[in-house]
Amino acid sequence: MTAPIFASHHPARWWSALPDGRLECVVCPRRCKLAAGQRGFCFVRQNVGGQMVLTTYGRSSGFCVDPIEKKPLNHFYPGTSVLSFGTAGCNLGCRFCQNWDISKSRQMDRLADQATPEAIAAAARKLDCGSVAFTYNDPVIFAEYAMDVADACRAAGIATVAVTAGYMTEESRPVFYRHMDATNVDLKGFSEDFYQRECHGELAPVLDTLKYLRQATSVWLEVTTLLIPGENDSERELGQAADWFAANLGPDVPWHFTAFHPDYKLLDKPRTPLGTLTKARAIARARGLHYVYTGNVRDPEGSSTWCPGCGRRLIAREGYELRAWKLDVNRCANCGFVIAGFFAEQPGHWGNRRLPVRLD
Repeated sequence: MTAPIFASHHPARWWSALPDGRLECVVCPRRCKLAAGQRGFCFVRQNVGGQMVLTTYGRSSGFCVDPIEKKPLNHFYPGTSVLSFGTAGCNLGCRFCQNWDISKSRQMDRLADQATPEAIAAAARKLDCGSVAFTYNDPVIFAEYAMDVADACRAAGIATVAVTAGYMTEESRPVFYRHMDATNVDLKGFSEDFYQRECHGELAPVLDTLKYLRQATSVWLEVTTLLIPGENDSERELGQAADWFAANLGPDVPWHFTAFHPDYKLLDKPRTPLGTLTKARAIARARGLHYVYTGNVRDPEGSSTWCPGCGRRLIAREGYELRAWKLDVNRCANCGFVIAGFFAEQPGHWGNRRLPVRLD
């Protein structure tokens, strides 16, 4: 018989008491003001007895070993495996969410797996994973758990990856990222209208997170934009985004343009054509960005890593499988150009496998 799962009311950070007795959560820009017993927009941060608590600490919607490229991270130890997990809830309300069954979950019994930070770090070592990823839903809302896991992983020689929308405050941002080694930030579009209409959020805090990561930390950063036909894929918007990207993040931050498929509440849009992704890639490369990728489609050119110095193909990919490797650690084997990112002497060989696991 399965043991019952109980809410773990772990003390939360980033909140203050208001004069009227409510608590203000400051982990994200919503700054939810919660009366006794009330939960925030994310559903997992709650006012319990005049204290803010995280109700999903130590509990997961499932663990899976993935290729690191699936996060997607193409310049963080390519070919290696990553132990991935998430919890429940989200602090955005994207109508096109591709993981809505987890991120929009209001059923705490979905969180069937329980694990301490130390158990997760030990499992990653046992499974020979180079890193642990906080993904599927946004780690910002379970930051206390993610940071404790990251500390346990660091002690065990395991890297940690935050896959996030970057929707957080200047109070939580530096504390959270102090514990992380790499991140992929989902830049969902480049207009306030799109963020408000389709994500129920704001663009400006995400841009602040991106600038902070690039300019004030050593955390490895890659960026993903899901292109939705007729919503965030115009040449004008893509050009504005690429101009901002080049000016604020520079040429060496990888940018992934990925294909949308109809899901959740956005079912009336078609799948993204390959031509839209290649157009976006061309626009970004025309602004001088060195590492621009296409994803969720078969595109050998757009999924490959090319040398900015001599133009040679350095890493060829088929899906998440590495098909060619022309690097001397972090340099082009042909011309010696230094390739931005973290690379081992030899690539990993995890390939396209996805391996669900249970932690005992």
